[in-house]
Amino acid sequence: MKTRTDPDAGAPAAAARATLRLNRGITATWWYTVTAIVFLEVMIVGVWLVALLDAGLESGVLLAIGVGGLLWVASTLPLLFDYRLRTDASAAGIWPRAVGPLLVAVLFGAVAVVTTGSWLIALLPVSQTLMLLNWPRGVRLRVVLGVTLLLGIVWMIDAQVAFAAGGRLEDAGSWALLGFYSALLPTMTVASLWWWDVLATLDLARASEARLAATQERLRVATDVHDLQGHHLQVIALQLELTEKLLERDPDAALQTLRAARASVDEARQGTRDLATRFRSVPLGDEIANARDLLIAAGIAAEASVGPDVDRAPASDFGPVIRETTTNVLRHGGGRRARLSLEQAGDAWRYEISNDVAAHAVASSHGSGLDGVRRRIAEAGGRLEVRHTNEDFTVIVTIPVRQEQRP
Repeated sequence: MKTRTDPDAGAPAAAARATLRLNRGITATWWYTVTAIVFLEVMIVGVWLVALLDAGLESGVLLAIGVGGLLWVASTLPLLFDYRLRTDASAAGIWPRAVGPLLVAVLFGAVAVVTTGSWLIALLPVSQTLMLLNWPRGVRLRVVLGVTLLLGIVWMIDAQVAFAAGGRLEDAGSWALLGFYSALLPTMTVASLWWWDVLATLDLARASEARLAATQERLRVATDVHDLQGHHLQVIALQLELTEKLLERDPDAALQTLRAARASVDEARQGTRDLATRFRSVPLGDEIANARDLLIAAGIAAEASVGPDVDRAPASDFGPVIRETTTNVLRHGGGRRARLSLEQAGDAWRYEISNDVAAHAVASSHGSGLDGVRRRIAEAGGRLEVRHTNEDFTVIVTIPVRQEQRP
């Protein structure tokens, strides 16, 4: 369920791939963040309109503030989408793409101050646009504190000086609400963006952890292969060197060392095969879970149970059996339910898979794959038992617990 990236790629390319993976992984959270910020901006435009309507301003002023406010909200969307792809490295280039939105905010603010006389309505669009820029670390906190303080001061100036002296909004009953939400908007916006940054950092950390785990696994495989092949190759080289020295003086001894070198080659080959088998093998608990998920995906109500010590069971024997019997159920069962189990029963490991069989499928329940399973289990010293009735078909496999598998 985790994606893989190439750990050997260059840093810029790796960062770009990590960003793409991050964006795909938490898209829902990002859209929630965008929706919340846009909602706050639209709400503040609505609060402005209510305050201006209570103040009795002309419909032309209300139309100008409403249309201008929506255009300003639309101008912030590119900054929000740019913020989604933000990195610390891109913080230095915060201004070029912000020129357009800032220009819209300034023009809207100019219209607002001319038509309403409110410097608070004029400054808030510019302040909000500044909050959406990709500021370097630590700068945004100082910016939001400064902007909030400035808006609070302008709010008090508008309310106590300009409007008290006969300004157009001196009788606005909702002016206090307008000032409160206007001064609080930058802080609420930064809080939403901070939450997104936290989730994005966590997602990137998970991706980095996955890459590190993959890298460590590759390193472990490389180390095991190096140790195995290095040891055997060194031994073979010494044996062949000894054979070369003995060839003229003692041909019989040279023949013995040559046979020993061939045996070392066989040991190296078998060791490599065993190493590859160990890394390809899937834990039996996962095999059972995968089989259950496959049956469920095929529309069969499947249940599975595993014993507490199944990791000690012979995976090389049971793995193919689990896969083959699951395929047998899918091909020949035709039923609606199945049950799998693997556990230790006394001195033997016991695997059982049972499913109900449709009437038309009973005759074909003996899939040819079961003959191969029977031979495989016989080679492992185990036994395969098949039970079938008109309603159920059951396969039971038992393999004795080997001495090295005992606790």
